[in-house]
Amino acid sequence: MNAPIRTVPAERLPELLRRMPKAELHIHIEGSLEPELIFALSARNGVAIPYASVEALRRAYAFTNLQSFLDIYYAGASVLLHEQDFYDMASAYLARAAMDNVVHTEIFFDPQTHTARGVPMETVINGLHRACLDAGPKLGVSATLILCFLRHLSEQEAFETLEQALPLRDKFIGVGLDSSELGHPPEKFARVFARCRELGLRRVAHAGEEGPPEYVWSALDVLKVERVDHGVQSARDPALMRRLAQDRIPLTVCPLSNLKLCVFPDLAQHNLGALLDAGLAATVNSDDPAYFGGYLNQNLTQTFAATGLTAQHAHALACNSFEASFIEPGMKRRYLDRVAEVFATFD
Repeated sequence: MNAPIRTVPAERLPELLRRMPKAELHIHIEGSLEPELIFALSARNGVAIPYASVEALRRAYAFTNLQSFLDIYYAGASVLLHEQDFYDMASAYLARAAMDNVVHTEIFFDPQTHTARGVPMETVINGLHRACLDAGPKLGVSATLILCFLRHLSEQEAFETLEQALPLRDKFIGVGLDSSELGHPPEKFARVFARCRELGLRRVAHAGEEGPPEYVWSALDVLKVERVDHGVQSARDPALMRRLAQDRIPLTVCPLSNLKLCVFPDLAQHNLGALLDAGLAATVNSDDPAYFGGYLNQNLTQTFAATGLTAQHAHALACNSFEASFIEPGMKRRYLDRVAEVFATFD
């Protein structure tokens, strides 16, 4: 990973970014629900939505902060009722990810968004899991699931969700924490994450997107997470930056999401380069691509163009994405070898 990387002219970087294999580790499957599929599922399931057309729905994607996004995000999810709906949604994302040369993805899903509407837990998980299984032979993409708790709800509700999901334990690999960050610190979920550790589940949590660096510390020290989702506010705390670099705690950074939700005023001011240069295991991901204007390669190419990142940064991001993943070591090595091959032969 530390081998010298040839200088690549800026005009060639988009091709390199496209060709390099990569893992996506921060993707909310409900946030991949494109307006066209929302309307198709609305018609199929007889669910009314308050927009006259695909274009009208796209125009509504004007967010000023995380909460204004979440309001429309949950409304869009209302069309998901049956196992086939979840399969179709995940399959559409996986096909799009394969176009970006994503060869492995760890997909977040929010069961409470659906069970609160009366959709059974097994309907959600079985549909998503079936799409993950099919993605290997059909697309050459390995895919696994991470169950996320909604942090604006109570820890007791998170415990109830975990218990509902445990009969399907073989179909997801870990748990996460998402939804409205401000006012809902990680320690609110200390006991449920402790239970997940006992069960051997992998653990991640959103922290340090809109919330302060203290939320990242809590995610690490209270929830004992293995990855921090977002984490860009960590740059405000030098001691935290040293901790993240020393322990190689991955950050799953989502630049276009940060731009859309006004975490940064423009991409040129994004701190991805600073995180990488400080030795952090940062990765690039698409978060909620249907809502934030870009899948993984669009996040990469637009951020590189705006910030002047180099082929060395691209190599670090590709390697970090696999090293930060929860796949077994032999498969990590094979993916890293594929990264090395692309960079060695790119001209």
